[in-house]
Amino acid sequence: MASREELSSFLAAVERRAFKQAVFALRNDESALDAVQDAMLKLAEKYSDRPAGEFPMLFQRILQNVIRDAFRRRKVRSTWTTLLSAFSGTDDDDDYDLLDTMVVDDPSSLGRSPEQNVGQAEVMALIEREISRLPGRQREAFLMRYWEEMDISETAAVMGCSEGSVKTHCSRATHSLAAALKLRGVKL
Repeated sequence: MASREELSSFLAAVERRAFKQAVFALRNDESALDAVQDAMLKLAEKYSDRPAGEFPMLFQRILQNVIRDAFRRRKVRSTWTTLLSAFSGTDDDDDYDLLDTMVVDDPSSLGRSPEQNVGQAEVMALIEREISRLPGRQREAFLMRYWEEMDISETAAVMGCSEGSVKTHCSRATHSLAAALKLRGVKL
């Protein structure tokens, strides 16, 4: 059984990665924040009595279900909005990244020049853009395996597919990312 401190530590450690994962899937910062918040609340409400070692897999499963629910709601809303309204306003500011406003100590930037920091930020932005262009299942498998560091069996369980499918999705995602980055001059 996990303590409150273990649950809090887990949620604090996973929030940024979960937000990025939700943004990649939902392509909207507000929806992503809602999804992450819902997933965190569900984990705390329903699974806080579980051992802390189960939190990563449970949280990923909850987050993926919340994201799927958001897609379903968006589809229903879109259908009714299209049928009942001719208005389509978009106030999305694509250049705004909520994570840029968060103050976080980043020890990885110590000892580097400003040019190196800018270069790394540009490469990371490029990688994030390319990840967002991956097909949904490839992106989901890639993020769980390489960003969340889940093993193949955990990823397969969360995604509801076979381990072979996870391997295929990850392989295709890494090949697509490598080819896209190579086209843009990023040396791997």
